Amino acid sequence: MSRIDVIMPQMGESIAEGTVSKWLKKVGETVKRDEPLLEISTDKVDAEIPAPAAGVLVEIKVQEGQTVEVQTVVAIIDSEATAGATAPAKADPPKADAPKAEAPKAPPATPAPDLAPAPKPAPKADTPKAAAGTMEERLQSRSTPLVRKIAAEHDVDIANIAGSGYAGRVTKQDILAFIDGGGAKVPVVRGSAAPAPSGGRSSGAVLHPEVAPWPGDSVEPMSKMRKLTADHMIMSRRTSAHVTSFYEIDFTKIAGLRHQKKKEYEGRGARLTYMAFITKVIADNLRKHRVLNASVSGDTIIYRKSINIGIAVALDWGLIVPVIRGVDELSVLGIAKTMHDLADRARAKKLVPDEVQKGTFTITNPGVFGSYIGTPIINQPQVAILGVGAIEKRPKVMTLDDGQDVIAIRTMSMFSIAYDHRIVDGADADRFMADVKRDLEAFPEGAL
Repeated sequence: MSRIDVIMPQMGESIAEGTVSKWLKKVGETVKRDEPLLEISTDKVDAEIPAPAAGVLVEIKVQEGQTVEVQTVVAIIDSEATAGATAPAKADPPKADAPKAEAPKAPPATPAPDLAPAPKPAPKADTPKAAAGTMEERLQSRSTPLVRKIAAEHDVDIANIAGSGYAGRVTKQDILAFIDGGGAKVPVVRGSAAPAPSGGRSSGAVLHPEVAPWPGDSVEPMSKMRKLTADHMIMSRRTSAHVTSFYEIDFTKIAGLRHQKKKEYEGRGARLTYMAFITKVIADNLRKHRVLNASVSGDTIIYRKSINIGIAVALDWGLIVPVIRGVDELSVLGIAKTMHDLADRARAKKLVPDEVQKGTFTITNPGVFGSYIGTPIINQPQVAILGVGAIEKRPKVMTLDDGQDVIAIRTMSMFSIAYDHRIVDGADADRFMADVKRDLEAFPEGAL
């Protein structure tokens, strides 16, 4: 048997686990390389995962509805077998030194009758809490091996330390300060609704209050994607000091250029949308305003060299953010083509893991539904997100060359920029947005 492992991929930088939503192949069936094998769900994306090699699916280790860590082997393909020739293999028994623990419970799912029964996944011995609690708690308990070793030597429960790392993750400095009793960190009681101490950031459990249904109400469980999104949004609010600024943008010139070039772009296989113009201008200005294209890591700032812009796409079952890599090196035509391709494949669940990772800035467009303005939540670990309001004709006061004021009909929009005030000052965000406004309102025809 030539064994090929199928692993749970990491669908985003902050994603620690995924849920098997549906198996598209049964044990004993032949699969082709890159053929869709299963569907997974995370708080970033619902996606089809392709087979890593051609062969026969000989074992399914993780059943539908189960949630496991990224890099967990979920199935095995025999690249030398033929269909029906290989019986489902039994799962290896857990090691004697590994604690027995069930994965977090997911909505019930009935496995296909001919699927091999999967064992309950056992976490590694040094991560006893990895399978429990909210995404924040799981990220925090997955600290470095060194931190876990120090915790074990001093009989310290990492879950009771407020970490300063990403999403509350406990660092070496955190645990040493906790052990030394220096007062730098404060123990957190899990599940407590008490506010965090002044100047600190709560890393406690995300609580969703219970509300009683009334007669006639319908009650439906949240999808896995929705539950993880809820936790991720609350985590972002706790992590970043959110501030939002608003700018009015005149799109009249771009509207004219778009009308002139729309058919030409369609003939070249692209839809010339306002978002293509916006994304191009944002990318060009992120190069000049580096702090908006950065991340916070502990008490350091990472200034990203790459400019990778995520464009939020609304789906019937949630929201995902495909990422356009190296946007500053693309033309408006290139951006329009890439944006169209990513959005279509997101709706068809055809995105690959690499296409939802390593974003450095995000744009969300609630205006497509008619929203005048919004206050988006930062997509961690980024430090800024742009919200685009409806682009429509509105009355605007204009000053003519002779100084006379008139009311004119202009194509206008409201932009909102939410930024992390830990490293982005109001002046930084305002200078960035002032340049974006200037470049959009005076967009050169030669750039198309």
